[in-house]
Amino acid sequence: MKTTQNKHILGFTETELKSELKEMGIPAFRAGQLLGWIYNKGIINPDEMKNISKKDAENLQKNLRFEPLTMVTEQIAKDGTVKWLFRLHDGHDIETVFIPEPGRGTLCVSSQVGCTLNCRFCHTGTQGLARNLTHDEIVGQVWMAALRLGQWSDQPFDLKQHVENTGFDDPWMVEMLEKRPEKEEGLERARIISNIVFMGMGEPLFNWDNVEKANDTLMDKSTFGYGSRKITISTSGMVPNIGKIAQNLGVNLAISIHAPDNETRTKIMPINKKWDINELMAALRAFPLKQRRRITWEYVMLKDTNDSIKHAKMLLKLIEGIPSFVNIIPFNEWPGSPFKRSDAKTIEAFKNTISKAGIDVNVRRSRGSDILAACGQLRGETSKFNSISTEFPSVVMQYGTDQQKQKVSVKIVSE
Repeated sequence: MKTTQNKHILGFTETELKSELKEMGIPAFRAGQLLGWIYNKGIINPDEMKNISKKDAENLQKNLRFEPLTMVTEQIAKDGTVKWLFRLHDGHDIETVFIPEPGRGTLCVSSQVGCTLNCRFCHTGTQGLARNLTHDEIVGQVWMAALRLGQWSDQPFDLKQHVENTGFDDPWMVEMLEKRPEKEEGLERARIISNIVFMGMGEPLFNWDNVEKANDTLMDKSTFGYGSRKITISTSGMVPNIGKIAQNLGVNLAISIHAPDNETRTKIMPINKKWDINELMAALRAFPLKQRRRITWEYVMLKDTNDSIKHAKMLLKLIEGIPSFVNIIPFNEWPGSPFKRSDAKTIEAFKNTISKAGIDVNVRRSRGSDILAACGQLRGETSKFNSISTEFPSVVMQYGTDQQKQKVSVKIVSE
């Protein structure tokens, strides 16, 4: 018998699990039973599965792993956003965020422990990269979030009650809930998490094999059964793997563009040194969009850096001819962050310039910023891995090593 001890039950599609069980001497029909317990009832321990024999349960426990991620902390923001710190089997921590919205619940999942890109405006970038997540750890975030949100409880998840329980004081959320029809106040139990976005910690395309396999599992009809339109992968521009999103998965594509010219983009996103805007845009113009699909352009607004009308016009020229949706993101500051948020007037002018050109555009409302759960704010606080640029003294003094802090202090004094 081959060794399967390193494999986790959350990493299998039904077809793959049938093959695995055969190698273990367990009837293939058990695959459907196992996945039914896990994804329809929220029970992952074989000993608690009533139609699994004791002998088969022992065999399963011996050859596969069943332990879920460990929840370290659960924080609920004033607007109903939930952030979890999950601990992995080797002691590393990752963050996952649930964002309740009108008629939908979006889960932002991580693909790496930390990140290697060191984007200057991103809190995760200060952490550095510890390792890639395995595909079952990615699926495990969705499973644990669904468990915490009551997806398999006797009562459907009630968004209104969830938000009210947080003691929020957000006028926008109050208005949204008051306007929603009564029948839509609770999301259907099977779709508490209706959408998944790979926009958490890490660059998904630098962990392609595991991200691809996780998506295969998430979309399998015997697990969560998500359609390709319900999943979005965001990339900062790892050009060689962009085409694989369409060829292998068919899910939605989002691009963290954040600047329309090489000079500005390189300053805030070092990945632009390896694959500049010209290479990135060539890959995107060759990207085979499905019917009624479009590329989402993520654009964080940094005061006096990338937020002028000139930048907006340059962005329009850059994406001309591509079915597009521009998502403007007011910068979410974090401790030691080197940038400031653009003021409301500047953001509105930028948005209007895009809109007048006939491009769909939205200013993303910051969600969960009071618990550092907003876009660009995720960071595993227990991580010992740092990736700090001495270009920004405030970041070094917050997260750098003692040696880095000393160098920065000497530089500041000398100046």
